[in-house]
Amino acid sequence: MKKVALFIAGFMLVFAPIKVNADEGMWLPLFIKRLNYADMKKEGLKLKPEEIYSVNNSSLKDAIVRLGRGFCTGEMISDQGLMLTNHHCGFGVIQKYSTEENNYLDDGFWAMEKKDELPAGFSVSFLVSMEDVTEKVNAELNEEMTLEERNKAIKMISDSLEKEAKGETDYEVNVRSFFNGNQFFLFIYQTFQDVRLVGAPPSSIGKFGGDTDNWMWPRHTGDFTLFRVYANENNEPAEYSEDNVPYKPKHHLPVSLKGIEEGDFSMIFGFPGSTDRFLTSAGIKYELETRQPTYVKLRRAVLDIYEEEMAQDEATRIAYASKHASISNYWKYFKGQSAGLKRLKVYDKKKAQEDALQEWINQDERRKELYAGVLEGFDTGYENLKEVNRYRIYLNEAIFRVEAIAYSRRFGTLKGLLEAEEKDEEAIAKEVEKLKAGMEANYKDYSKKIDVQVFAEMMKTFSEDIPKENQPEAVVNLFAKYNGDFEKMAAEFYDSTIFADPLSTKEFLDNPSAEGIANDPIWIIQNAVISDYYDNVKPMISKETEGLARSERLFVKGLMEMNSDKNYAPDANSTMRMTYGTVGDYVPRDAVKYDYYTTAQGILEKEDPTDHEFIVPAKLKDLILAKDYGQYASEDGELVVNFISNNDITGGNSGSPMINGNGELIGTAFDGNWEAMSGDIAFETQLQRTIGVDIRYTLFIIDKFAGAKHLIDEMTIVK
Repeated sequence: MKKVALFIAGFMLVFAPIKVNADEGMWLPLFIKRLNYADMKKEGLKLKPEEIYSVNNSSLKDAIVRLGRGFCTGEMISDQGLMLTNHHCGFGVIQKYSTEENNYLDDGFWAMEKKDELPAGFSVSFLVSMEDVTEKVNAELNEEMTLEERNKAIKMISDSLEKEAKGETDYEVNVRSFFNGNQFFLFIYQTFQDVRLVGAPPSSIGKFGGDTDNWMWPRHTGDFTLFRVYANENNEPAEYSEDNVPYKPKHHLPVSLKGIEEGDFSMIFGFPGSTDRFLTSAGIKYELETRQPTYVKLRRAVLDIYEEEMAQDEATRIAYASKHASISNYWKYFKGQSAGLKRLKVYDKKKAQEDALQEWINQDERRKELYAGVLEGFDTGYENLKEVNRYRIYLNEAIFRVEAIAYSRRFGTLKGLLEAEEKDEEAIAKEVEKLKAGMEANYKDYSKKIDVQVFAEMMKTFSEDIPKENQPEAVVNLFAKYNGDFEKMAAEFYDSTIFADPLSTKEFLDNPSAEGIANDPIWIIQNAVISDYYDNVKPMISKETEGLARSERLFVKGLMEMNSDKNYAPDANSTMRMTYGTVGDYVPRDAVKYDYYTTAQGILEKEDPTDHEFIVPAKLKDLILAKDYGQYASEDGELVVNFISNNDITGGNSGSPMINGNGELIGTAFDGNWEAMSGDIAFETQLQRTIGVDIRYTLFIIDKFAGAKHLIDEMTIVK
């Protein structure tokens, strides 16, 4: 799962003034009692509100963690800090430790003792509390403010509130905007830095189906990885140390072996990244005509280069596995979302809603004054920003997709220190050592052969697709020098740059000079596009964003005022959310019906020894053929692998727990379905499904396949 957010906020689709469905909405758990509890009880929830969210007592929220800054979610499943998340969330860690001799990607990894667990390199954060501070922030704002004045005022009051809430603690505190700047909430987190890899199945299980099955149902993927959170002797956050001990969480999820049935209650807790459900028809047009086609084109070009080289060399396949997976996931996401927006005629539905809002505005003089120009502002804003935003996409997806160019940016601080009239030798030495220390990580999974090809292809694409008048003059001159021969340009640049091989980088750092950086051809391109961005592009974006930001904020305000009887869920923004619904099948198109679960038999049906995406490990195949499922089999003797529910999730929810009405873990969310790829912009009640790994399949792989029963013994198993 996915995705980079738009520079603007998102949109929650409401087509008519009807009650919000129980399966739609990513809700703040703070308001469970007021907004959601009655509906959740009807769906099958047995817990009390305070057992789900409480500041003073142990609750479900205390078992849920945010990975890093929000790239995934995890859940605590033992009182010894054991954490479950997705295989694709841990993929980068698994890849980092993989070599041709110890290929954890292909063979899996299992720490049979705690001393064998490997540092993960990311932190996890627990939510301590959240608070509505809307009145405090809005008291400092008014409609006469410019965007700059408004943002400055929001930052000032937010800084004050954060400082007060943090006090003398080591908590992370931040105020976040909701409903496009109409509401504000303060969040307090406790972050643990010492996280270690415990267990991961081979990719033939964790990524079974690969890119072919990504975003598709039916699925047969064991998309899970186990980590452990460590703390100091006082159970407090601490940097990595051999003296640290497993963290004892305030709450961990009991693990259910009871299985799932159609219609069963399903609740998901997690940290969804971003949705765009307040996106207007003008925004849909921009997505379909500019943004998404650009991403698809540029990422496909890079993937073609990666895949050709990865197929030829095992070391390259391992080195580029994580990079390929990340780029490919979003490439397919944008393809599917574009198709879904068109197929489901989302533009027309949005336009109809906007027409209804305009009619409501016209019925009252106060509204006409307050909301004047709001809808027109979207058309103007998107039109004025179309080309400049396309340039920004090319900057990120073409120019800085070239690894040598991206790496060269790290040398800017050193260049500045070396150019200073009064050189600070101590600062220079410190920066040089910092750059030397980062060389190993930069070059560990780097192929100069691949990067040369990516450079040539991306420069060619940038030259052809971005109008010359919008390209930096220095870049235009470089392109002209080579007269369209980008392969020659790449070859010459990579022969002379200091940023494409470790020997050249080290030689330079042993005797650094400002001229050595300034005259480097890779640096020249990087510096030209960055300078152009800050001198020309960013000011234009800031200028045009003023009106668009006002339209976004007042559009949402108007919708909520017009439909005051509705309960609106805010767009996702990497803060903790709760979503609820039921397990169930769906009809993707005429004459086709998908069941709500898959079994291990489907793994054998998909097996293809000639396709790396559908290889089945011999041991797993033997276990399936023998139906040796142990206590993890269903009542009819089958092994359920994946199941679906109508929960509302998005990127960032990967790894989120799927919880039954008793607060027990029944699965781990890892994907959505192809037919509802437009769901981040327009939730489709009949089509939207969350795909999860059945917890019984996860336990089966840990126990019967990997022989790591000691991990099962840590858990609280409910039969």
